[in-house]
Amino acid sequence: MRIGVIGTGRLGTIHARTLSRHREVGSLILTDAEPARAQELALRLGETAAPGVDEIFKWGVDAVVITTATQAHADLIGRAARSGLPVFCEKPIALDLPGTLEAIAEVEAAGTVLQMGFQRRFDAGYSGARDAVLSGRLGRLHTVRAITSDQTPPPAEWLRASGGLYRDALIHDFDALRWVTGREVVDVYAAGSDAGPPMFREAGDVDTAAVLLTLDDGTLATATATRLNGAGYDVRMELAGERDQIVVGLDDRTPIASTEPTGPPAADKPWPGFLERFAPAYEAELAAFVEVIHGERPNPCDGREALQALRIAEACEVSRRERRPVRLAEIPGGPGAGTL
Repeated sequence: MRIGVIGTGRLGTIHARTLSRHREVGSLILTDAEPARAQELALRLGETAAPGVDEIFKWGVDAVVITTATQAHADLIGRAARSGLPVFCEKPIALDLPGTLEAIAEVEAAGTVLQMGFQRRFDAGYSGARDAVLSGRLGRLHTVRAITSDQTPPPAEWLRASGGLYRDALIHDFDALRWVTGREVVDVYAAGSDAGPPMFREAGDVDTAAVLLTLDDGTLATATATRLNGAGYDVRMELAGERDQIVVGLDDRTPIASTEPTGPPAADKPWPGFLERFAPAYEAELAAFVEVIHGERPNPCDGREALQALRIAEACEVSRRERRPVRLAEIPGGPGAGTL
């Protein structure tokens, strides 16, 4: 199997290394907006570098992995679909609903595969939480608390193209919330603060956000995120039911300290970022992609799943801007909906 990797930044490099070691992958073709970066990585891995995206399709590949800047995702997904190629793409499909729905329509019309990179679905903690909920271990679920906290903010120039805190960071929590609970979000109430560095205000974004979400069975969930968590990278999900309570992301590297006299000590080596925290999950999702290509398992996260997470993020943006609760029914593209 020959796979084209488009984009060799931080995550693209990790994905290329993972695929280069996979027993079912014979070779890779790498390309990047900065050709020298792809060339350097190809030399290190013993793979082939292409001067541009056109060559990925001209030289012939069996599948494509997309880890470019977000604004290129939808176009590349469509191009791969028209070429009959299965695609693994980092989230999101696009930063807006029309672009997302158009790309999904191309994939569905071509009958090809689009697997989205929501890596938390492959994390042992989140998988264990899903199993606990679906098995009934917790009893009736009444409260979910999700947290995503980055240790340091991204570069200002990246921030302007990120789509904002809800679409870039909290979208992972929104996807995990749906996947772990098996429920849909029916409404949100979102707030945000831009009291941190000026670059957030200049980008029209917030550095910290909080969302109250109501699920379709009445379960209440909160999701918070910040770019300024100096203690370290902190991603958790707490789930409380009438019978039991569990937490995802609590280990000896969680950057949190107890003020109780007998509480656990602070982490010696707190997680510095998502690449370290979710390293096994990133490998697992690509292994799953290879299995999907071979027809050995169903797609674990298709474009329609990614669309629903984006719809929640869109609802949060409306809620923050208009200072009101927003029902998901107000946002186009709900389950069963076609294109706009």
